[in-house]
Amino acid sequence: MRPHFVTATGTDIGKTFVSACLLRHWRAAGRAPDAFKPLVSGIDPEDPTGSDPAALIDAMGLDLTPDTLDRVSPWRFAAPLAPNMAARLEGRQVPYSAMLAACRRRIADATGPLLIEGVGGVMAPVDDGRTVLDWMAELGLPNILVAGTYLGTISHILTAHAVLRARGLRVTALVLSETPGGTVPPADTAATLAPFLDGLPIVYLPRLAAGCFEHPAITQLLGHVD
Repeated sequence: MRPHFVTATGTDIGKTFVSACLLRHWRAAGRAPDAFKPLVSGIDPEDPTGSDPAALIDAMGLDLTPDTLDRVSPWRFAAPLAPNMAARLEGRQVPYSAMLAACRRRIADATGPLLIEGVGGVMAPVDDGRTVLDWMAELGLPNILVAGTYLGTISHILTAHAVLRARGLRVTALVLSETPGGTVPPADTAATLAPFLDGLPIVYLPRLAAGCFEHPAITQLLGHVD
């Protein structure tokens, strides 16, 4: 498959959950997937256990070590803020050009499925002049758009989809990742969205405690990205 960028309508939506499910599925199938989340904020520098990079590392069947952490997420910031804000608190800057170069190297070196995961939502600032959308446009990869199932998600999805298409980016699939406590039936959300999304595949993935890689939704999603 061609490498994909995993993005979302906002933060804490389920990007890493979706990425980890895909990675586990590929690994169970005997493939050697790779994941790269070059920027991450809100990570405890003393204990990264439970962080997004740790989840990706575990999904690839690797141990969490300084080396694997650096390989998956080389630029890490402690504050749970947009990367430019979190970097500023530490007297640092987001090395945008170096990050892009690292992404391109990972793409060029890929021998199996590769996911590059963004940070926050599509329009989250990366540095003081560029957003995740700019980052995605520089790479030009097809993307998986992850959204929640909360009240208000429809507007957020249509806005994100519109800006992605306006920049010429291909959305391979929309994943509705279950929002804990959500009150809107996912099937109703999908049916309401469909007329506005020009045939874009919509997949609903519940937040399973275990076995997500075996869920039919992952097989359905892979039918569009693999």
